[in-house]
Amino acid sequence: MISANTLPGVARLAIRTGNHFKLQTSGVCQGYYQANLTILPSKYAVDFEKFCQANTGAFPLLFQSKPGQCDAPALSKSDSNIRTDIPAYCVWENGKKVDVVGDLMKYAFSDFCTSYLGCSFTFDQRLLDAGVPLRNVEQNTNVSMYVTNIPCYPVGPFACNLVVSLRPIPKNLVETAFRITSPLEKAHGAPIHIGNPALIGINDISKPDFGAVLPFKENDVPVFWACGVTGLEAVKALKPDMAFTHNPGSMYLCDTPLDDGTDTNPDDSRVIDLTSNPYSASVASDLTVKTISKLEKLIATDPGDRGIGNLIVENDLLKSALSLSHASSVAIVTGFPCMVDTPSLYENDGLSGAVTLAVMLQSLGKEVSFIADDGTFDSVMNSFVNSLLEKGILTKPIPVVTCPSDIDKSKASEFLTGSEGPRFDHLVAIERSGIAADGGFYTMKGRDISKHLVNIDLLFEAAKSIPGVSTTGVGDGGNELGMGKVFEKVHKHIPLGEKIACVTSTDYLVATGVSNWGGYGLSAAVALLNLCPIHDRYVRRSSGFPRQKHDIVMHLPTVENEKRTLEVLLDMGIYDGILGKRSLSVDGLPFEGVHSKMVQDIIAIF
Repeated sequence: MISANTLPGVARLAIRTGNHFKLQTSGVCQGYYQANLTILPSKYAVDFEKFCQANTGAFPLLFQSKPGQCDAPALSKSDSNIRTDIPAYCVWENGKKVDVVGDLMKYAFSDFCTSYLGCSFTFDQRLLDAGVPLRNVEQNTNVSMYVTNIPCYPVGPFACNLVVSLRPIPKNLVETAFRITSPLEKAHGAPIHIGNPALIGINDISKPDFGAVLPFKENDVPVFWACGVTGLEAVKALKPDMAFTHNPGSMYLCDTPLDDGTDTNPDDSRVIDLTSNPYSASVASDLTVKTISKLEKLIATDPGDRGIGNLIVENDLLKSALSLSHASSVAIVTGFPCMVDTPSLYENDGLSGAVTLAVMLQSLGKEVSFIADDGTFDSVMNSFVNSLLEKGILTKPIPVVTCPSDIDKSKASEFLTGSEGPRFDHLVAIERSGIAADGGFYTMKGRDISKHLVNIDLLFEAAKSIPGVSTTGVGDGGNELGMGKVFEKVHKHIPLGEKIACVTSTDYLVATGVSNWGGYGLSAAVALLNLCPIHDRYVRRSSGFPRQKHDIVMHLPTVENEKRTLEVLLDMGIYDGILGKRSLSVDGLPFEGVHSKMVQDIIAIF
């Protein structure tokens, strides 16, 4: 009987007898490393090693043998033979699994190299010792494993999608599980996804591609780790004449103890809840979370004494930035027509903040569009973007998508969805007038501007019923789209609040002293997250390589670019909505000394 207390060398000898065919090694030989196997013709060895280095979550390479080598001296102090020492092997021919066998003795082996890849079974005891229950250990069975929609970073002939292993974890212990496993990089490290399986292409959690179906108990949430079974997918895609892998769940048992001094202590990672139904979460370091909290307070500075401090939803800047960091396609809405006595109609607040955020998101590889009102603001936004491109303030176009003037609930849903799912996975409104309780749109002074606006609020309402789409509102007065999240507080603390308060809520609300600052703050928060190694690995799903700090920081707002952007708007006849006159100011506050200082203070965080 091979158990949790069996020594690996003893277990390997027992496996050689053939009496443990297809044994699931979860829970056995606790305190020692286990390894997945990928055995390939030697001509692929160099590229496969590079593939492992580019996808360390799925392929933590513990040891790669020489051609024909059957032992693994780096992993096994006692006698070992990779042709006989695991409970079951998969045999592959031209990318198809043709057999599952108990040993490889009948196969010529002289030209094969074996790659030993760390396994998450290694850290089971660490989790159990910390009080984290493991449903697979309780059931004495394998974990559930799924092929995701996440592509591994391709190298040479190797390209496939990531496979993940699932462990149902009590929600209050997810952060504990993350912190314990994060330093154990040789055993897949931290989870790469927490929560909603659909976000990584798993449509039915009750139908794993490999392994067993695991029970969920009350308050359990799905937590996914990168899995060495990804090697099977790599072999399928490669289609070599012949290859071998471990049978999922049947691992090579190493003599290397987990406490070998190469793994650091649990890290300072934080798990932050983003959505509740279905549940999803993201992660960042404690330092990054605290820095973004300071940033949230900074941009909420209220030089206009509007009472913005009463509207802050604590940590929503962090949550919005996390959601944006995971997004692939973002739409930004702005445009406040409070200048009804001028030809331009629109004030300058919100516009440069929207551009700043768009630039940062584009630099991170996301598709970004502006949504603008048909027949009014769409032409303004197109002219604005073109002017910024001409002057070199923008280096990449930002498409302007027109929202039709006859938008209704049905058309709003159609607008946001395509044949293959949501058109955008995050909507952001920055200084955009939101609909009030009486159906009108109002300025801070209570002036009705409804005739100048398309009801883009309907898009944000429709997004609430579309899985995978999140929303953010940014505002500085209580009448902006998204402020419905603090509707009662706007009534209580903002002048004319009962009349002007927006009823449309967003998932996340960024209340800020000037709405442009909200755009700057979101840009900076997203940058901070992508400079955080813990978050960066999580958002990359442990595939590929971190971005360089310079490549991120260079896309932050600068005093020069923000000043030039305001000058472009002045040339277009768009200026300060409070002063009502042409000046290099926003919301009655001069650029020099106020807005410029805010930009400098944000940059100083880095």
